[in-house]
Amino acid sequence: MKVILISMPDVVPIIIHETAIHMPNLGIASVGGHIDEEHNVYLIDLIRKRRSARKYLTRTMRKIRPDLVGLSAMAWQYDTCIRLAKLTKHLLPGVKIVIGGYHATLMSKEIAESPEAEWIDFMIRGEGEEACRRLVNALAGKDQFSSIPSLSYKEGQDFVHNPRGKTLDLSRLKLPIRDKRRLTWGYHIMYNKIELMETSRGCTRSCNFCSMKHMYGRTFRTFPIRRVLADLDDIYYKRKTRWVFLVDDNMVLDPRRVIRLCDAIIERKYRNLNLVVQADCISMAQNEEMVRKMALAGFKSVFLGIESASKANLETAGKANVSGAARKAVENCHRYGVMVIGGMIFGFPEDDEEAVIRNYEYLNSIGADASYCQILTPYPKTEMRRALIDQGLVTNTDNYKLYSGLWANVKTRYLESDRLQYLFWYHRQKVLGWWDPSGIVQSQGQGWISIWMYAFKPALKVILGHVLKKHGWEGRYEREVRRWTRLNAFEDLD
Repeated sequence: MKVILISMPDVVPIIIHETAIHMPNLGIASVGGHIDEEHNVYLIDLIRKRRSARKYLTRTMRKIRPDLVGLSAMAWQYDTCIRLAKLTKHLLPGVKIVIGGYHATLMSKEIAESPEAEWIDFMIRGEGEEACRRLVNALAGKDQFSSIPSLSYKEGQDFVHNPRGKTLDLSRLKLPIRDKRRLTWGYHIMYNKIELMETSRGCTRSCNFCSMKHMYGRTFRTFPIRRVLADLDDIYYKRKTRWVFLVDDNMVLDPRRVIRLCDAIIERKYRNLNLVVQADCISMAQNEEMVRKMALAGFKSVFLGIESASKANLETAGKANVSGAARKAVENCHRYGVMVIGGMIFGFPEDDEEAVIRNYEYLNSIGADASYCQILTPYPKTEMRRALIDQGLVTNTDNYKLYSGLWANVKTRYLESDRLQYLFWYHRQKVLGWWDPSGIVQSQGQGWISIWMYAFKPALKVILGHVLKKHGWEGRYEREVRRWTRLNAFEDLD
């Protein structure tokens, strides 16, 4: 069997320009790596072919002529996913299409009853490695569709949804694909080569805006440390890559394990290793020794999910009051030279303009080195979505292409959607202002930081200053909105 697994080209330029970071998709790499070796598996990350997706896929599909094409998509990428399924069926009418990822997991029954179901042959719900391996074997005549947990398949024109399978034993998963089977290349973070890996899956926190528990349940599972080191060796020695983003949902839930892992990495004596991870504020605040070991192991940057400066908003989100913990977490990270990216969410039911301003001011007050801010999004099947719909605050219930965190799909009791989105953008410019890299950040990226500080930023100030003078704040904002709208249009797929 010949299999091509494809990730979507859609991006969200929330922090910096969309061309500055292109990361490989670990999901399809992990699923592909677990397929039995007798089959030929190829990966395509369309993030690297954003401007020529149709041309590239047409050439590649006709050359390889796969038996199965897998498409992985989140809710805001689903529109692109379906367009790719149509294109694939047009190019190779006999090919089978399987979709997976968050949207297929959460919305499988709705997808099965939708018009676009005609383009889809299979869906995999939840973790994809074992279900996809068995699906490929079934297509080769060595397994049965009806016996594969978490698989949805067609009988005639209707889908049959097999029961969900158990969460996987992570110790049994093979290493992800990072070799020549990956047909696209050039992944980078500010033009430094980067790869992705994971050391754990799942999160036991109770945030009600998150879809995670629909993938893994409310569980936390870890890869064996020896397996993590084998993965890191593959990245460091075989791929010659020094930047690694750990995609764990919340790696630091078990601080003692993190310390053991860091000790193992330190003992390995990797040189110039740069690790990036996301973590929760409470664990980072309460475990200074863990933070110290993370710094020694090469962790250079941590994303902290703070969400809001408001205790009431945090309660609405199902989170503990992390305001104090966030400040302490930043202090711990800075004490050991770790950069902090603060994550904030805007658009809770009680938010007004002053609340927007306070959130940005809070980021400044705790000394976060950078920010990743989003607008509250009513993701399918979350408790937050149900609550917001019940309160009449969801203004877009079904155009999932806008569910990326960049667009306002909700209103608050004081702000309509359009106003919320404008204030989210406007006060970022006014309160946070131009990014001024801290000493910690400058020490980690002297080359591109110098380019930003002495070339890009001065030039952008002149250009955007001219736009502001000519069109005003709202005119500048409208230009940005038009750029965002064009960003993921992919007209060549139509």
